[in-house]
Amino acid sequence: MKSAVVVFPGSNREHDVADALERATGARPAMVWHRDAELPIVDLIVLPGGFAYGDYLRTGAIAARSPVMNEVRARAEQGVPVIGICNGFQILAEAGLVPGVLLANVHLKFVCRDVHLRVETSQSRVAMWGPPKVAKPACLVVEAYGLPASTGAPIEPPTNPFW
Repeated sequence: MKSAVVVFPGSNREHDVADALERATGARPAMVWHRDAELPIVDLIVLPGGFAYGDYLRTGAIAARSPVMNEVRARAEQGVPVIGICNGFQILAEAGLVPGVLLANVHLKFVCRDVHLRVETSQSRVAMWGPPKVAKPACLVVEAYGLPASTGAPIEPPTNPFW
């Protein structure tokens, strides 16, 4: 499997993601700088976590407008899975590649605690890779994800980005 990791200024987990992808697939992923306008032909695109480019404005807002994001959007529309980890997910939300918005926590303070995650459907691509429940540390100010009340519908995972 060929993959690409998009690197933004301030991201600091791209090498961890690249190492994990290489261990899982046997192939080193392409590292793509955010100002590049093109991506290589790949089966998976990952936007890693770390401190986001332009956090002072709104997390992911500047990064979502980087040149590479036009190509990420086009590939997602073609069916290429896209994973957004931490700030990478925030970038995907700001770019409109996932519905909804991310909101600051109610106390507007940095929070570090375990969050408990579970796979909600066996149809998820994630379901085949691990246990149905897992606890992960979360260190963040932005911690709420939501849809406008006007949608009135439950969140349904899209076929892309990667769920």
